Amino acid sequence: MRILIVEDNPDILANVLDYLQLKGYDVDCAQDGLGGLHLAATQPFDLIVLDVMLPGIDGYQICRRLREDARLSVPIIMLTARDTLDDRIHGLDIGADDYLVKPFALSELHARIQAVLRRAQGGHRHELRVGDLAFDTDTLDVRRAGRPLKVHPLGLKILAILMQKSPGVVRRETLEQELWGDDCPDSDSLRSHIHQLRQVVDKPFDRPLLHTVHGVGYRLAEERDAL
Repeated sequence: MRILIVEDNPDILANVLDYLQLKGYDVDCAQDGLGGLHLAATQPFDLIVLDVMLPGIDGYQICRRLREDARLSVPIIMLTARDTLDDRIHGLDIGADDYLVKPFALSELHARIQAVLRRAQGGHRHELRVGDLAFDTDTLDVRRAGRPLKVHPLGLKILAILMQKSPGVVRRETLEQELWGDDCPDSDSLRSHIHQLRQVVDKPFDRPLLHTVHGVGYRLAEERDAL
């Protein structure tokens, strides 16, 4: 599980980071609002722990932008020293999943993280993720770095197969069988569809995800996982 902590207090940040890493989580950190928003919008996380009072932009603004602009459904737990009912309601109204008041016990934060993740997984849409690429197989919504992508129907099928097998290689023959059965149009059809998919998924972005394994097939993976 990958968690983002956005917290400007260095002592709280260090304590939460150490504790969650000991619990086995993969943790990234940001100490200001803009840095936190950038990481949250461009990297895949299973949960965000978000302080309200931050330099740059506050946690409420970050939460609202992630929900309304980036349309991310990642669970968010907000941290704050403000314990009024209006503050808690405001945080929940703009899309937070839980609200923890400072000071707090690390064990309580961990318990809340587990509870929120259980709820998210229990009612979560069927979503595939590779790097910053997300594919909701219920709505057929595809996004990369929070940006919506328009993928043609056959491209969606290719994308689902590659994402399900990521970071493994999918053999060319396997893809052709999945797409067309025994009636593959011609030897260049798959290559053409892969090219179209690459134009949408990779070309507008800095890092390629769709890789050709020459003589074998294709894989969808971040560069560090690619052959």
